[in-house]
Amino acid sequence: MPRVLSDERRDLVKATADFCRRECGTKDQRDKLTAHGREQHNQKLYEKMAALGWLGIAVPEEYGGAGQGMTDLCLFLQETSYGLAPISGFGTTVIAAAAYEKFGTEEQKRVVLQGVVNGRVEAVSMSEPGAGSDVGALTCRAERTDGGYRVNGQKTWCSNAHIADHILLIARTGQGGSKHHGLTQFMVPTNAAGLQIRGIDTMGGKDVNDLYFTDCFVPDSAVVGEPGQGWTQLMAGLNVERMMLAALMLGVAHRAFDDTLAYVREREQFGRPIGSFQAMKHRIADMATEIACAQLLLDDVAAAIDAEPGRLFPREASMAKLKCTELAKHVTLEGMQMMGGYGYATEYGMEALLRQTVVSTVYGGTSEIQRDIIGKSYGL
Repeated sequence: MPRVLSDERRDLVKATADFCRRECGTKDQRDKLTAHGREQHNQKLYEKMAALGWLGIAVPEEYGGAGQGMTDLCLFLQETSYGLAPISGFGTTVIAAAAYEKFGTEEQKRVVLQGVVNGRVEAVSMSEPGAGSDVGALTCRAERTDGGYRVNGQKTWCSNAHIADHILLIARTGQGGSKHHGLTQFMVPTNAAGLQIRGIDTMGGKDVNDLYFTDCFVPDSAVVGEPGQGWTQLMAGLNVERMMLAALMLGVAHRAFDDTLAYVREREQFGRPIGSFQAMKHRIADMATEIACAQLLLDDVAAAIDAEPGRLFPREASMAKLKCTELAKHVTLEGMQMMGGYGYATEYGMEALLRQTVVSTVYGGTSEIQRDIIGKSYGL
């Protein structure tokens, strides 16, 4: 689908694509960078991107970034995910950085935002064993003490905590009112005394963690924003999180489509390429159309956010996240079916794309939660 991009944005897309082809364009390169798919983030590759100025694409210029908006961020995310660049730490870093930019102290902004530009990783911790989609049900507590807070409790599914400098922690500091009251955000160093980070093995490798807080002291200066206003602050960051996930998964959907198309053009059965059979041809047509529609949706919402950066777009951002993640899962499943047994072989890579997309409809708010948000926006 043709896209109208400025010269600067076309240059960004081309440069990112060229970098990915050069640095991680082959399976052998990716195997070396990811310990054969077990690690989703390669710090050396990440720092190469930092040196090119790309990681600070959405960071304000006063902190060393490029000061660009959602459209540029989505372009970069799509190209890196299409290029299979193992930089999983960038996603959580962008989400955390947006929160610090909006609500952090000047010192917090300086440390985190300049760190982002220089290739440092940040993490965000909301989920708990008993609080996933229902974030307001969290019980990890931060009790007031002299000069700060003591944190006790468990968090789970914290992406990239093991490679991050800090964790943006959401903990309960008060009771009363609704369950969404009394939540506070904290900037917690990953080497803080009383914090234990333990990896969780998943079919996607090792990039999520359990966090255990035992009398973990954080000073007053670690509070991000206003105490007790963590829920409101979380809501203000939804545009970034959902758009980021949508862009990443749309990039994967593009990659899965192109890999499938290349396969059905070359693979022959019954004396002809399997792509020439109507059953395959129509599947390709449907996938291409859906990807084009998702691209238009993502571009439109990104442009709206750039036009009104202070406004929340809960319905539109949820639509983008829902459409792009569900589409990516569908395209990779179709790709696996169309490739037959080769779709399951690690040599061809479709199974790795499938593993990425299956979880995308769960993290960052499940597809069911996105549908609920969209439905509520219509007064239902």
